[in-house]
Amino acid sequence: MNAETNEGWYDPEATTFGDRVAGARERTGMSQADLAKRLGIKLKTLRAWENDLSEPRANKLSMMAGLLNVSLLWLLSGEGNGPAAPEDGAELSSDVADLLTEIRDIRAHLMRSTDRLGRLEKALRQQLKEEAVA
Repeated sequence: MNAETNEGWYDPEATTFGDRVAGARERTGMSQADLAKRLGIKLKTLRAWENDLSEPRANKLSMMAGLLNVSLLWLLSGEGNGPAAPEDGAELSSDVADLLTEIRDIRAHLMRSTDRLGRLEKALRQQLKEEAVA
């Protein structure tokens, strides 16, 4: 992360996609390994995203936005709902942090399930179409 300021927090003109991912991840208190595990990707993949060497596919991008509690638009452009600016001395208790982590995990699971349901529905429609022609 290199374009962090307290006044504008994250300047859309100065930050990159990787800066925003790293910043939002750090703001949630997750390590790179934690986020990679929750996204179901390799650690080196996440590091490549944070270093702007590659970018995620749409489904992982959507999951990441949910896990990091930011909007998809903010991750992509720096505009929209990003992480809250740091407050002096305002740390979350471990109980609250654990609850937030569990909520993020459930949100990511729901997003994966929604993607899977969409693929299954598409396959079913294709099967029905093929059987109707036969």
